[in-house]
Amino acid sequence: MNFTKMHGIGNDYVYVNCFEEKVANPAQLAIMVSDRHFGIGSDGLILVCPSDIADVKMRMFNADGSESQMCGNGIRCIAKFTYDRKLAKGAGVFDVPGKSSFEKSLRVETGRGVLTLGLVVNDNDKVEKVCVNMGQPILKPEDIPVRLRGDKIVDEKVEIQGQKLKITCVSMGNPHAVFFCDDVAGIDLEQVGPVIENYPLFPQRINVHFVKVESKKEITMRTWERGSGITLACGTGACACAVAASLTGRCGREILAHLPGGDLELFWCSQDNCVYMTGPATEVFNGVL
Repeated sequence: MNFTKMHGIGNDYVYVNCFEEKVANPAQLAIMVSDRHFGIGSDGLILVCPSDIADVKMRMFNADGSESQMCGNGIRCIAKFTYDRKLAKGAGVFDVPGKSSFEKSLRVETGRGVLTLGLVVNDNDKVEKVCVNMGQPILKPEDIPVRLRGDKIVDEKVEIQGQKLKITCVSMGNPHAVFFCDDVAGIDLEQVGPVIENYPLFPQRINVHFVKVESKKEITMRTWERGSGITLACGTGACACAVAASLTGRCGREILAHLPGGDLELFWCSQDNCVYMTGPATEVFNGVL
């Protein structure tokens, strides 16, 4: 099987071109390739598949074999993989309302529906950066899902294993719990991450983020990713954190997020209520398994 290793600001996945390859058991394959000692090493497996309703279809599996609806960093790499290999032409203009425009675009089918991406292409006709319309944030507790009452969960007081915390919950196609703090580096993420991920409040488990607000336009965050553990970046999580920062009045709608693997530009548009995420996509190497 041919594969490609790619990453979006350190959030790395093994990509397989399912236009050419057949994967009989992707969950089992994800566990095998993700192992950083006995496998290729990654945060999971992403399949690039044919689609009847978009340019390509994305299937994403975490390191533990569980399938997720979406991956923000992964979908940027999907765009690079697709365009650079000419699996699609990238035709059509992509507009970010009131902000910017991209001459080339792609449409990717995901578990959250079809998402549109704008491409920044270099002189060698290779994708360097991608802007993704991540869709509208989901805020109703039952749709996230989270077992708390209310129209939305914003700075809600909760107690998890004796610790009193304020939680803001957002889904960007997968569920996120956001906790604001003064020092993200001081959080023992390896200890608290799995506890919160698997807490009974979250029937489908949850992605966990600790966020420090640097200014009205800047945040720093660390992530414990559902099914993968500590990761260098989480694209849907960065979008969720931007929405949470805006909802709580800590930031505006345009935010630069600093993640351990790099930076993402985030814009929660008031015109269409969609979150736009812009960041790099990098190909590391190709191989045969």
